[in-house]
Amino acid sequence: MSAFEAFGGEMFPALPIVIGVVLVLLWASANVLNEYERGVVFRFGRYNGTKDRGLRFIIPAVDRMVKVSLREIVMDVPPQEVITRDNVSLKVNAVIYFRVLHPEKAVISVENYLFGTSQMAQTTLRSTCGQAELDELLSAREHINRKLAEVIDQQTEPWGVKVRAVELKQIDLPEEMRRAMAKQAEAEREKRSKMIHAEGEYQAAQRLQDASHILSQEPAALQLRYLQTLTEIATEKNSTILFPFPMDLLRPFLSPAGGGKGSGSER
Repeated sequence: MSAFEAFGGEMFPALPIVIGVVLVLLWASANVLNEYERGVVFRFGRYNGTKDRGLRFIIPAVDRMVKVSLREIVMDVPPQEVITRDNVSLKVNAVIYFRVLHPEKAVISVENYLFGTSQMAQTTLRSTCGQAELDELLSAREHINRKLAEVIDQQTEPWGVKVRAVELKQIDLPEEMRRAMAKQAEAEREKRSKMIHAEGEYQAAQRLQDASHILSQEPAALQLRYLQTLTEIATEKNSTILFPFPMDLLRPFLSPAGGGKGSGSER
């Protein structure tokens, strides 16, 4: 009994130390991965799998875990100096939307996938916009956006990064180019205004011609038009009323001697 008591007396003081070491090891080995995170595990420097979300344990001093976010990243591409195909110097910036699909590739294949994607977007923006003309950049942005997204996505695919979209954010033109484009737009608006005015004049003349043709074939319609004109004049409360009188009724009184000739000629 004395030997057992001596052994127990030596063991119990070391028990808290053992428990403390175990707790420290558990704390060091426990890792919590959020819903949008994945953990890439390396054991002695070698890839050892990817951990899913939740509470995950690794071996301290043996394993190392790198957390990677799977959420979509919105990155602003700084303004880039671009010379278009028609030799116009301007600044263009954009916004890129991407996310990580393969966490192990994003950690192993590239040192920093965020920095690499940003640099790839800048160089692609300069080269793609430099191959287009100014009018194409201003009027065909959707085509340029799709082309940028396709090129960047092909370059970042080995990194496990998927580019969803690229949008041109702003195009800064030189001041003299802005003035020239403003003059061009003003001239275009004036041209459309003159064309619309000329088209209206043509349609009005065509309608008058049609109306005169109808009135010439129907004398009764002409008389009704006289009466309508009198009604419109009377509503204006004018002191003087002009009554249009057909000259055909006065012609026999103005030239009584020529009545016979006129009647003969009419036959």
